[in-house]
Amino acid sequence: MSQQSKADANEHVNPHGAVDLDFDNSEGATASAATGQTNWSQFGVLISVFFFWGFVAASNSIFIPFCKEYFNLDQIQSQLIGSAFYGAYFYGSLALYLASYLSGTDILNKIGYKKGIIYGLLISMVGAIALAYISGSGNATFPMILVAFFIIALGFSLQQTSAQPFAASLGSPETGAHRLNMAGGVNSFGTLLGPLIVSFLLFGAANSTGTEADVSSIQTLYFFLAGLFIFAAIVFSLAKLPKTTSNEKLERSPKALQVLVLIGLVFLPVLFAESIKENTGIQKSYIIIGSLLVILGLLFGSMLLAKRNPSGWGAMSYPQLVLGMIAIFVYVGVEVTVDNNFGALLKRPEFGGFDESEMSHLIALYWGSLMIGRWTGAISVFNVSKQTKKTLTIVVPFIAFAVIVLANIVKGSPIGDYKYYPIFIVFLIAANLYAQERPITLLLSVSVLGALFILVSLLSTGMVANYCIIATGLCCSVMWPCIFALAITGLGKYTSQASAFLITMILGGAIIPPAQGAIIDLDAVTANAEGITTGPYTHLSYIVPLLCFAYLAWHTIKTRSVLKAQGLDVDQQVSGAH
Repeated sequence: MSQQSKADANEHVNPHGAVDLDFDNSEGATASAATGQTNWSQFGVLISVFFFWGFVAASNSIFIPFCKEYFNLDQIQSQLIGSAFYGAYFYGSLALYLASYLSGTDILNKIGYKKGIIYGLLISMVGAIALAYISGSGNATFPMILVAFFIIALGFSLQQTSAQPFAASLGSPETGAHRLNMAGGVNSFGTLLGPLIVSFLLFGAANSTGTEADVSSIQTLYFFLAGLFIFAAIVFSLAKLPKTTSNEKLERSPKALQVLVLIGLVFLPVLFAESIKENTGIQKSYIIIGSLLVILGLLFGSMLLAKRNPSGWGAMSYPQLVLGMIAIFVYVGVEVTVDNNFGALLKRPEFGGFDESEMSHLIALYWGSLMIGRWTGAISVFNVSKQTKKTLTIVVPFIAFAVIVLANIVKGSPIGDYKYYPIFIVFLIAANLYAQERPITLLLSVSVLGALFILVSLLSTGMVANYCIIATGLCCSVMWPCIFALAITGLGKYTSQASAFLITMILGGAIIPPAQGAIIDLDAVTANAEGITTGPYTHLSYIVPLLCFAYLAWHTIKTRSVLKAQGLDVDQQVSGAH
């Protein structure tokens, strides 16, 4: 995550790309909406939180291989950082929805999005302070670090649920999607800097002094982040932001809620897989893969049951929404797993033999690839001619790539490994030009492209394979808004509820990476004296993202047929609007 990792998560995108929102705004936001102008001063304050989400989520990519070595973990255990982080999004969203359901009141609507962001920042501050103290105590344990990451992400969950519809409301509804695209660009800039800064703090001093990196090296960073969270909360409390809330009625869907609670229960063993193994002898890989299959079974089963009797299912009575939930689950999972397990592959001699201190520039390029795609997607914010838009679609990706190169030069990272990557950027440009903003065509194009990249990586080694794995970030960059728009098309009064359900499916980022890690751990028996594995499974584990991209291609075709059966041809409507 990702991570836009959710830039359009609570907007109501119609097939024409506009954002249909019904907000009760104060004077400032109402005036903006009336004039059609974005309130940039208010929006500038708001998007600061988007940077935090990207920075912390992407920095996990460096922290995971570091913790694996520092705490002597296997690959599955190291992936629990992602499980705790993305699992917190699921449980946070589910807890908010459950509390609202039981009380009969939309709690977030009651307190307002502004207070929701402030409370979320304060929760993340607690987690950051805890992580700073733990890392500097000299007695840090991996479970303590997992708890701290869970608390940070729990705050992020509330921030995202509040900030995304808030961003959409600070101006006219028609430009809401574009503001969220711009916010996603800020989020992606955070994902670029996260791996570079965390790598510098963990390994920079080690490279210059010859000493080993220590977990206490990150103490300053997380104290600093805690300070930023406090500062941002103060700024938000003092800023003249509108008390924006949604007027939509809370729709009750008891059967859908039961399924989400069941998913939450099924996922719990993943977080405690190590303890379960110690007490029962059940292998962690069985727990993780079993939980994954049961969760997917619950979702597909819900779609079949709702088709037979839609009563009580609410938004999940629409097959495009359930298909979209599964697609978000898979998309977030593949975006995270491709990268979080990348460090294990890069350590292999045939893929460069990189040490943990030497791989940040490649991990940063992966997250930078998401930035390239999202900056390209934000071109629509400008009211320009068709020819100018086409020109920008070609030029902007290379400008974003130049920013990535510059950031790595400033950090002191080697950029020689970047020299052939622009070839892969051309594939993204071609996909965007071919799709012409049609969501189905674009989603199908990048899904097939992602599958082809992974297939080539499985059949090759060295920088060719590394490039192909990194380039899947270009494909993932545009998936969220496409999947989201298709999932909520035609849902009417259930659109808001559908948005909440879709957010819970960020859970895919918590379970698909350790599933791939389970395959990687099959190589543990072949480790040599230096701890380098020589077996084939680390490389073969990338069959997991291959299956994910293949599923997303199938999802696109299936969703198109479902929508057409309802008389909805999204691509045709978008083409007609041009």
